[in-house]
Amino acid sequence: MRLPRTHRDDVLIGAAGLACGLLLWSFGLYTQGPRARVPAGPVVLVPLLAMTALAFVRRTMPRTALLAGTVAVVADQFTRGNLMTVVMFADIVYAAVVYGPPASARRIPVTTGLITIAVTLGFLAWFREPEALLIGVVTALITFFPAITGAVVRNHREAADAARLRAEQTALLAEMDRRQAVIAERSRMARELHDLVAGHLSAIAIHSTAALSLDDPKTSRDALGVIRENSVDGLAEMRRLIGLLRDSGGHDEPAAAPTLDGLDALVRQAGMNGSASGLTFRLVDDRSPGAGTGLPAPVELAAYRIVQESLTNTLKHADAGEVTVTLHAADHALTVEVTSPYGTTRPGPRAPGSGAGLVGMRERIALLGGVFEAGPVEERGEKIWRVRAELPVAEDDKEPSA
Repeated sequence: MRLPRTHRDDVLIGAAGLACGLLLWSFGLYTQGPRARVPAGPVVLVPLLAMTALAFVRRTMPRTALLAGTVAVVADQFTRGNLMTVVMFADIVYAAVVYGPPASARRIPVTTGLITIAVTLGFLAWFREPEALLIGVVTALITFFPAITGAVVRNHREAADAARLRAEQTALLAEMDRRQAVIAERSRMARELHDLVAGHLSAIAIHSTAALSLDDPKTSRDALGVIRENSVDGLAEMRRLIGLLRDSGGHDEPAAAPTLDGLDALVRQAGMNGSASGLTFRLVDDRSPGAGTGLPAPVELAAYRIVQESLTNTLKHADAGEVTVTLHAADHALTVEVTSPYGTTRPGPRAPGSGAGLVGMRERIALLGGVFEAGPVEERGEKIWRVRAELPVAEDDKEPSA
């Protein structure tokens, strides 16, 4: 059986106790006076040596040290006695409470208290002298008070460990929240970048394909004009997004986010881009006057991006015909609907799609707690593609109008 490794502090305590005990013995200083039945001489060192050996395992084997130490301190009473034997026993009682198992830490103070009371009453009944109370005081000093001190120290250590654990858990939760925030911010940035650039690049792809496919100087010149306009607009919006990302919170205010007031220009731009494909665009705003005043900024931005991405998808995939953008406000909700012809008979070039647009729109609406639908539907005997989003707008969320 391999014994546990002795702690360095325990070795120092045992060595110091042995040195002090040997010094007291060499000077002939004992805890008891000379009595005929009490042996003198080197025999007094036997309990001292035993207590020194037990001090080496006070931390690694606290219960064993306490039991053997009790035997050693009792044996010391049958010799002339050495003060360091008693002092090291008090330290072993303290160590048994601090380093022992929780059950021992609870029982030892109670046990030593009962022993102190029993010793005091026993010697008081035996001697029938008030001086017998001093024996009870000494017993308390080497058993009960070290146990109480150990219990206090242990409680403070456990409280400190619990506080440290709570701090580590709090730091871990904060780190998890930070990572989730970073992931959410990256997703938001990806949606913003997609919505900003996809429309312009789709128009560029369509008109560049048309310019390459048709041998008509006027058509090519018009297509190049549209390409240049979309390139400039796309670069401007990308610079705006990069500027927002680089903004470190200084005194300069970032550029304002798009609002529903910009839908007219957005629809007109889509009409210019889609004219070559036979697409016409119409904006229908069914909201009552003032209904759009003071809408929360996230709601306005989401509605604008839904329309923008829907028009981009229309330029990519829709057949020739009319595209209608409808806004409606009722029952504390803003409804955005975009309908376009559905089919595969449109002549002319088409831009490829990755499917990220619908995913981004669905995520935007989900973040605001709204409802999103997209897919083909039948309307007046015709098959159309409809994108519909309901954005909740509580009365308390509305910003006060100027």
